[in-house]
Amino acid sequence: MRFLLLVIHDDTFTPPAHLEEEAVKWVDEVDRQKKRVLGERLVPATKAKVIQVRNGETIVTDGPWHSDANQIDGFDILECDNVQDAIEVAAKHPMAKIGMIEIREFWED
Repeated sequence: MRFLLLVIHDDTFTPPAHLEEEAVKWVDEVDRQKKRVLGERLVPATKAKVIQVRNGETIVTDGPWHSDANQIDGFDILECDNVQDAIEVAAKHPMAKIGMIEIREFWED
């Protein structure tokens, strides 16, 4: 089963000095287990573009699509046996302790 793991923090977040090292360790461990398909950090939400097409016109708006204080900082795609396995992997991510991790199963027909 594939899962999208979203790394989320609020707009007051300042990363602690040890976060980068802990994140690298988490990535190395999940890669070693062959449960991580892909993952990347994202630029700040303030650099986002929101695209909508209305009446044939493309509308581009600066900034994130949402108006709350939470931002998606990065993502990982996991290949896990089941949702419980994905939860266990996500719970070990260092941002789970100081931010939030959302997991969503990929849609399957």
